[in-house]
Amino acid sequence: MKTPSLLTSAAVFGTRLPALVGAWSSHSQRSSGGGARLRSSTIDAETISQLEHLIADLQQADDGEDRGASPGRGARAAVSMGAAGAAQGMPWTTTVGRSAEADPLLYMPFWEWQFEFMTSSLTNLHPVECAARELDVSYNENKEKCARIVNQCYASDEYRKIRMTYYDAGDAVQVFNSVWYPDAGYDLPVLGIDLLSFNRKKYLAIVDFQPLHDAEEGHAATFEHLLAPIRDRYARLKGKMSSRFYDETQFFSKEMLFARFEDGAVVQEDLFPAFQDYVRTHLELVRGTSPVTDPDDVRRVFDRHRAYDTYSAERDPAAGLFTAMFGKEWAEDFIHGFLFSLSERKGEGLTTNPPVFGGAPQRGGHGNPSSQIR
Repeated sequence: MKTPSLLTSAAVFGTRLPALVGAWSSHSQRSSGGGARLRSSTIDAETISQLEHLIADLQQADDGEDRGASPGRGARAAVSMGAAGAAQGMPWTTTVGRSAEADPLLYMPFWEWQFEFMTSSLTNLHPVECAARELDVSYNENKEKCARIVNQCYASDEYRKIRMTYYDAGDAVQVFNSVWYPDAGYDLPVLGIDLLSFNRKKYLAIVDFQPLHDAEEGHAATFEHLLAPIRDRYARLKGKMSSRFYDETQFFSKEMLFARFEDGAVVQEDLFPAFQDYVRTHLELVRGTSPVTDPDDVRRVFDRHRAYDTYSAERDPAAGLFTAMFGKEWAEDFIHGFLFSLSERKGEGLTTNPPVFGGAPQRGGHGNPSSQIR
């Protein structure tokens, strides 16, 4: 299929993206060759970018393949970065739950720093639709139980998908979760971040470069030496993961930051700077790596992304919490369609009993959310 020009595509996409219509001049002029011309002052860079994205979509629909990018990239959202970042009032400053803390949204500084880092450091960063099947999962709230969840998704030249989730239920539960998937042209680990707080008494933190391959010896050697000096600076983040939900030999590195602790000071003193160092180092790793060019190699990496998502979806310990808060159907669509969108669904559905957070919340509360943290 021959790539259409921006001008030719304008007529095709005018009805598909109404937001673009106002960017076109109402006074087209005819060139000597008979083609319409746009006045240069009537279209901006963002409009051009969105049109180019839609052209790529048309190519993919026509011949079944997006030749300009590796597989797995989601549909670009027709909103600006500013609008996407501010969706649902983010970053929040108050909680919907009960709190006796001066900083009720414990992990919001992590969200804010990450968003600012992404905006200032990534190439061609843009928002991606937060949709699972046809369900918008960008926000949900249980007013009776004083809990809410917000989700955002982005992509750039370096990363095919970066998803961010914040769960707020006051002092009962605070969660910040994010996963960075490199473009499938890079045979590199996924950056996984999972930070949780329960009743401001028990804390769980995981930050890791999660290897994609089963034979980790050679693969891990390409990045673990970058993490070891960082991890060595934070003795309180060098714990050992239990095997209750995950096998640490699959999709986890030996330099994973892992900690269960009861001293909330660890969050700011150790966890925040270590998290920042891991995020920066992951981007440096991507940018310092030459992408593969063989389509078969790209497909092999993408297949490992699928395996990672399927493995994670089947074992996600938060499935019980999402089911109790927002219902089983929403939880399954959320986990399979957004959190791990490449995962394969099984007929029996997700395993949600017992949830990691201590069972279904009691009326007006969250039960004992820390009771099953081991």
